Amino acid sequence: MSKFVRNKAVITTAGRPDTLTFELAEIASQALGFPVIERKKRSVLRIQREYDADVLVAGKDRYELYRKGMEDPLFFHPNSAAFRFKRMLKGEIDPLIEASALTEGDTFLDCTLGLASDSIIASYVIGRNGRCVGLEADPAVAFLVKQGLRKFPVSSEELADSMSRINVIQTEAVEFLANQPDNSWDVVYIDPMFHAPIEESLNFKPLRQAGVHTSLSEKWMEEAFRVCIRRVVVKERFDSVVFDQFNMERKIRPNTKFHFGFLTK
Repeated sequence: MSKFVRNKAVITTAGRPDTLTFELAEIASQALGFPVIERKKRSVLRIQREYDADVLVAGKDRYELYRKGMEDPLFFHPNSAAFRFKRMLKGEIDPLIEASALTEGDTFLDCTLGLASDSIIASYVIGRNGRCVGLEADPAVAFLVKQGLRKFPVSSEELADSMSRINVIQTEAVEFLANQPDNSWDVVYIDPMFHAPIEESLNFKPLRQAGVHTSLSEKWMEEAFRVCIRRVVVKERFDSVVFDQFNMERKIRPNTKFHFGFLTK
């Protein structure tokens, strides 16, 4: 996997800054090492041009990441996890949980955290006695998601608890896996950015533009299988070659654009 290249970035406040947004900007600066600049009523686009940099905006309710060239900012939200969570409370089986065979008390390693939708569902199923860790290579995305998982307002206490239990680690997946002992995680999960976007999933466009994207490699799968206790689970587009490439058992999901594949020990 290629090493992450750190983007030049600056941090500023929302359009009408106050004490809180200044404090939030400083928190981000301490975590990421990017300088804080005064907003001075400038637009984000103007700041990008003046500093030739990406811009992380600290607002009262959330952080927003504006990478150069992005049409819309990236910010944390539970996304599809909230809807999937409600279905599970009604007794429906989530496709990820079916593919991974997760149960209460399991350990779940998400190698491609993104906005954490899948980890939220996994965290709920494995509960307080389980362990859920999400890996994200991009420092700004990792920070933004880590903050959002703990602060995003949700109406369900169970959903909030599930979000709060996810441990976000900023690192590259293969590098992290290489340093894990054999048979140390019940389920290792990989959801690489699809080789082509799914048009219905427009809410993922900012993440596609902002995150670190690498293809599933032999090394990645080898390390994941070594580290897993039971299964390596991969989510990919229905027309991806990876299911056959790695001889995975495949969960065919009729009328859906993505499928799950898995290797079992």
